[in-house]
Amino acid sequence: MTLPPRHSTAPDSAGPPTRRALLQAGSLVLLLGTQQIARGATIVAVRVWPADDYSRVTIESDQPLRAQKFFVATPPRLAVDIEGIDLSPALRELVAKVRPDDPNIAGIRVGQNAPNVVRLVVDLKQPALPQVFSLDPVAAYGHRLVFDLYPETPIDPLEALITERLREKTAEPAAAASGASPADKTAATALPAASDPGHDPLGDLIARTDAQRKAASPGTAAAPPPPAATAARQTDRLIIIALDPGHGGEDPGAIGPGGTREKDVVLRVARLLRDRINATTVGGNPMRAYLTRDGDYFVPLATRVKKAQRVQADLFVSIHADAFTNPDARGASVFALSQSGASSSAARWLANKENQADLVGGLNVRAKDRHVQSALLDMSTTAQINDSLKLGSVLLGEIGNVGRLHKPRVEQAGFAVLKAPDIPSVLVETAFISNPQEEARLRTSAYQEQLADALMRGITRYFAKNPPLARSRSV
Repeated sequence: MTLPPRHSTAPDSAGPPTRRALLQAGSLVLLLGTQQIARGATIVAVRVWPADDYSRVTIESDQPLRAQKFFVATPPRLAVDIEGIDLSPALRELVAKVRPDDPNIAGIRVGQNAPNVVRLVVDLKQPALPQVFSLDPVAAYGHRLVFDLYPETPIDPLEALITERLREKTAEPAAAASGASPADKTAATALPAASDPGHDPLGDLIARTDAQRKAASPGTAAAPPPPAATAARQTDRLIIIALDPGHGGEDPGAIGPGGTREKDVVLRVARLLRDRINATTVGGNPMRAYLTRDGDYFVPLATRVKKAQRVQADLFVSIHADAFTNPDARGASVFALSQSGASSSAARWLANKENQADLVGGLNVRAKDRHVQSALLDMSTTAQINDSLKLGSVLLGEIGNVGRLHKPRVEQAGFAVLKAPDIPSVLVETAFISNPQEEARLRTSAYQEQLADALMRGITRYFAKNPPLARSRSV
């Protein structure tokens, strides 16, 4: 660092620095702060995480970086000037890391905009709401500069589930007439009147109950709905199971001694379980699984809860793989929320560890949804916890038929991801990925299938004794 001329009364300015000069130099470093410290920072890694929910760009460095962002609406693009660095091969790698199927990012351009200033331009496929923020070092990561690009018009997850079911229903009569299976017809079948811009399939096919219509218009008898709509309400109530594969993206979760990443294993199990749920009916009503993440990207804990609430989920099952410092620890566990502290010190330790996922995955604290945070702070009702314990008990029993259990009962602790006050919620630790033998089992397709089968049997058993409540929306 080059310092300005030293103001000193010493006769020989070329001699050893005086105490006053050293203090002045130290003060200058403090005044310059991170801008000067970041000069010459080394880029450690660059990553791009695409998803329908949002796409993330991460630049990891050995020192903090300063950035100024500029958003241009037409055509949509985000420009970011990163100060204190020069264009490097690591930064150039960002250009090739953008996948053609990224739903949000069309491409990335990088260049030296000025001395010690690199400009990065993210060309977007659709209007976006960008967030640019920094993260301090945590776990295996150094300093991170993060760009989160959220679609300006996000996908409605409940509408997507209902649309999927509508396609199946439309395909069923044609499939029955031709002898083909509904699955063969689903992909090629369009929604009725989908080309009409004024048509609302949800308004037509998500019928509200007669009681709700009477409440909206007191004293007025509601016209009887068409027979098809009546049959739909009575026999085709979607039962929605929110599946929550833990971690993802920047947060790999636990890593086994053989390099197996928790985030990969639990996503595969969740997808297998989704296939089983989507092929199952309860009381004549179809089940539908909704994944809080269906790819390798990070989802904050509060957002996972909010997603389950948005789709009006009947159950919430978070899927994880346990880890401990002792490689001998083994067995599966199931956890529910607690209102009065953890049921054991091990449960408390695990909850604290899982609740730190936001720190590792990278959460823009300034952009938190206040309503979600408020909901998470409210303690769940006793009824929700009781139902969660019932669900956890049957899941634990079924998992015990395919593998060893770590504890013979459902444990409880303050897991942030289980705090939806209106949805029975459990967290399943499928096995200890830190145990070499259990890590090897978790890597196999056969054991992943067995876990999905066990979880499916548990969900079915739960609904056999606890039928889903009536809902105003049916398809």
